[in-house]
Amino acid sequence: MRTPADRPGDDGLIRVRGAHLHNLRHVDVDVPRDRLVVVTGVSGSGKSSLVFGTVYAESQRRFLESVAPYARRLINQVESPKVESITGLPPAVALQQRRSGTSTRSSVGTVTTLSNTLRMLFSRAGTYPAGAPRLDSDSFSPNTVAGACPTCHGLGHVHHPAESLMVPDPSLSIRQKAVASWPGAWLGKNLRDILDTLGHDIDRPWCELPAADREWILFTDEEPVVTVHPEREPGRIQRPYQGQYVSAARLVLRTLSESKSATARRRALEFVETLPCPSCDGRRLRPEPLSVTVADLPIDRWWRMPLTAVRDLVQRVLGGVEEGDVSATLAPDLVARIDVLVEMGLGYLSLDRQTPSLSSGELQRLRLATQLRSGLFGVVYVLDEPSAGLHPADREPLLAVLNRLVAEGNSVLAVEHSLDVMRHADWLVDVGPGAGEAGGRLLHSGPVAAVADAEESVTAGYVLGTAERPEPRPRRVPHGELTLHGIERHNLHGTDITIPLGVLTAVTGVSGSGKSTVLAVLGEVLHVHPGQGSPTEPGTEPAREAADEDDAPSGIRTDLPRTRGTEQVHRAVVVDQRPIGRTPRSNLATYTGLFDAVRRLFAATDEAKGRGYGVGRFSFNVKGGRCETCQGEGFVSVELLFLPGSYRVCPSCNGARYNDDTLEVRWRGLSIADVLALSVDEAKDVFADENAVARSLRTLAEVGLGYLGLGQPATELSGGEAQRIKLATELQRTQRKGTVYLLDEPTTGLHPADVEVLMRQLQGLVDGGSTVVVVEHDMSVVAQCDHVIDLGPGAGDEGGRVVTSGSPWHVSRSAQSRTAPHLAAQRPPACRVM
Repeated sequence: MRTPADRPGDDGLIRVRGAHLHNLRHVDVDVPRDRLVVVTGVSGSGKSSLVFGTVYAESQRRFLESVAPYARRLINQVESPKVESITGLPPAVALQQRRSGTSTRSSVGTVTTLSNTLRMLFSRAGTYPAGAPRLDSDSFSPNTVAGACPTCHGLGHVHHPAESLMVPDPSLSIRQKAVASWPGAWLGKNLRDILDTLGHDIDRPWCELPAADREWILFTDEEPVVTVHPEREPGRIQRPYQGQYVSAARLVLRTLSESKSATARRRALEFVETLPCPSCDGRRLRPEPLSVTVADLPIDRWWRMPLTAVRDLVQRVLGGVEEGDVSATLAPDLVARIDVLVEMGLGYLSLDRQTPSLSSGELQRLRLATQLRSGLFGVVYVLDEPSAGLHPADREPLLAVLNRLVAEGNSVLAVEHSLDVMRHADWLVDVGPGAGEAGGRLLHSGPVAAVADAEESVTAGYVLGTAERPEPRPRRVPHGELTLHGIERHNLHGTDITIPLGVLTAVTGVSGSGKSTVLAVLGEVLHVHPGQGSPTEPGTEPAREAADEDDAPSGIRTDLPRTRGTEQVHRAVVVDQRPIGRTPRSNLATYTGLFDAVRRLFAATDEAKGRGYGVGRFSFNVKGGRCETCQGEGFVSVELLFLPGSYRVCPSCNGARYNDDTLEVRWRGLSIADVLALSVDEAKDVFADENAVARSLRTLAEVGLGYLGLGQPATELSGGEAQRIKLATELQRTQRKGTVYLLDEPTTGLHPADVEVLMRQLQGLVDGGSTVVVVEHDMSVVAQCDHVIDLGPGAGDEGGRVVTSGSPWHVSRSAQSRTAPHLAAQRPPACRVM
């Protein structure tokens, strides 16, 4: 068989010429095919623009040219590449680092399609009760009408409005808004007036009302219509009207089932208890499919088992079936596909594990494992940080999988920050040297060791081990502790966790050991404990865009552990990697609140005052100042018959978002659109003497985001960037003492140089009197913490226990900890021997 280099005119290289997407400065680069190639550089240097925005986008463009026009519109297309030419490019398969889907119906089984095989196995080879008809495979799915429990619609739980939640302060009267779940403004007043008309005492404290009245007000199914005579208000003419009463519980449930507003759904969830479905007892299916068994177990028991247990059971029970039996066909396929997942270190997952609960790294590895079974060869796999979310002990299996892809005749092009993966690569491409305008240049393309010759490379010192380590800090002494007793969640069974207060704590352990579960439980405890505010996310005021509703808490949990020490916590802040907005309207400037101050500056100019323009005039989200052609988005959608829709710059405002009259107002020579076009670093100089704006810009720069544009859409930001924006928003606060910050893998997506910048900010938070708890796999970060809690020793059922805790040096000496040897490999000064 001829190799690529044997083909006439083919030298085995992918040649990119003149790439100029985003901050790329007409980059020319050659990378070998049939090799593991890692592309690296600091955050914002242009790595993803080169790999995904250029190489993968060009491969997809070529593929789409061969697809029928009608089919093209069904394919999610990336931005068109801005490059002069690319030669030697094979077909590409992209596995990007995306947060998992928001639907709770999506699971490990559905993503990997293992559920399909298992359902077929139950349908064709299951043991049915005597006289029961054979069911088709759809009947074994909770996501179909044929299979889903009709009470919970296949979710396994129901929301039950609770009086204690809807009326949190029974000492208040109805007029004093005792029913907290009622809407505000006119609708809430309307309900109070209707109750008054019906004869209920709305001025008597709720706790003194008859029990029957309280029950009717909150839970009745009746919807009486009465004539309401509202109280007269000065200056207003109010006429009688027909008002219909709807119970508080029915309003809450109606919001959950019908509202498309994420904010409304999130608020409604605050007034319900989430309980197992009374019809199916949380099993999600109708009785008929639950009566069918394979190996004496119903399908929901198979869903809940770790993948390793599913594989072992299939091999033991179905491995010896006779040829021709349907099990002889389905069982080997099921085992082979699970073997790949186990090899990827995902054997601890169960088929019913919901994808919203997976890390982006876990989800990408699920997709990667699916690709391994596809049997493709001669393609280039374009990966986005495949090591994200992996404990150092789990990286070896990943590297083995990447090697196998190459050995099977494929190329692997990966954006990576892991030093282990960089050192393992056949070829290293370094982009930089800085971020934004300071990056976008090719610094090195060649063997890993040769990066030493790249004088401007920030990466070289870390890869070669010559970079200076942070100076060791004295270990802080806690000023108290917060203890969770008997955590019962996922693979944690009766686990006790003690968090020291006033220090920096790392929660470590292999993937699937229970780290994120501990963090989630800690956040929920601080949410519901008396006297504690809810865990807040910076920038989630009502005026700002909320996250997807399915990310909201599913009501009040009933499995919270006993706690001690919560009275020492004044506030809890969750800083995660969820997007700061779901649409291009949300951006860094609006999320952090600095744009409010900018708009006030524009409204205070003589020109704005002379025209009668207020602050709202300078918002691109409301009528008046925005361009109405694009409604403030800066671009318009172009729908083409039989072709996919596309976007182009708005012809009226040329992308400025505002109308001409608004753009005529200038502040120091800049229009409001000019300000949004500035980067954080540029804006720092412009607004240096405007404290309200400068403080926000300064904190954004301090967390390494100086390269981002103020108006850059939230949809273009990575999870790591979104997390640092949230952190910067929080750092603007002047009073942080007594606050607990919870961060889940904050170094994901960060170059080692950016990790040092982040760590300085986290250490500063602790120095200011706060408590910081991070789930982390980066041992250089763990070594800088005051306290470490190591979970494990394994994943899934083999984890969920505290293996050891204490100083980093103490943990590094544990014989039972899988984290210990990797932590011990850090240089002693970083470990701060105590």
